[in-house]
Amino acid sequence: MGDFMMKKILAMGLLLLMVGAVLGGCGSDSAKKADAPKKIVIGLDDNYPPMGFKDEKNEIVGFDIDLAKEASKRLNREVEFKGIDWSSKEAELKSSRVDILWNGLDITEKRKENILFSDPYMDNKQIIFIPKASAIKGVDDLKGKVVGTQSGSSAEEYIDGNADFKASMKEVKKYSDYISAFMDLENGRIEAIVADEITGRYYMSKHPDKFVALDVTVGPVTTFGIGFRKDDQKLRDEVQKAMNEMKQDGTMAKIAEKWFGKDITKK
Repeated sequence: MGDFMMKKILAMGLLLLMVGAVLGGCGSDSAKKADAPKKIVIGLDDNYPPMGFKDEKNEIVGFDIDLAKEASKRLNREVEFKGIDWSSKEAELKSSRVDILWNGLDITEKRKENILFSDPYMDNKQIIFIPKASAIKGVDDLKGKVVGTQSGSSAEEYIDGNADFKASMKEVKKYSDYISAFMDLENGRIEAIVADEITGRYYMSKHPDKFVALDVTVGPVTTFGIGFRKDDQKLRDEVQKAMNEMKQDGTMAKIAEKWFGKDITKK
């Protein structure tokens, strides 16, 4: 065999090796993509400050959003936040249009029938907010006072369902939103507000020198949890592990302080 033929055969062999390497690389890339962790889609009511809401830039932000982003980062998973009709949340979860419900979701026995929950991470309770100079110290001091709350809130439901408590107050003023109630509290038109702790503390954190939050619970206490499909135990446990780590290393407390001015997560 001549030198020319030998060189030609060697060149062909090298070419085949290169093609094989390229094809092998493509195959491994495809395999890597197939093995890549699936994106997590989180369903929420995007009009629930400070848990999850759209800011002035139309971006979804909030306490639960920050928790979810941090948990997803620790899981090395991409995350997408999807505004849904909150009244249809269980159907959205069951149909796999979303993977998780994470937006101030109360854990209830009825919901447990269709939703797999994380451990509770925050209490949802009604407390009293007053001006800094107020002498009100507790629930009994609301007697004879003009008290505000939000229409359609858990606080309103409790007040309206307890006739004696409601009658003990001079007047119960109901507002379409807590911002209006806090403005009236600041201007002396009402003397106290009974409100969701999370909502009230968020507003108060924007005006820290004007109001005081009394750690006095009015009515029953519920707890927030993260909701998963009943058959998605693996994802539930992965997210729970990330949440436990965030609690232990202080990350959850820092996120709470950012949104509420205080760590109000469950210890």
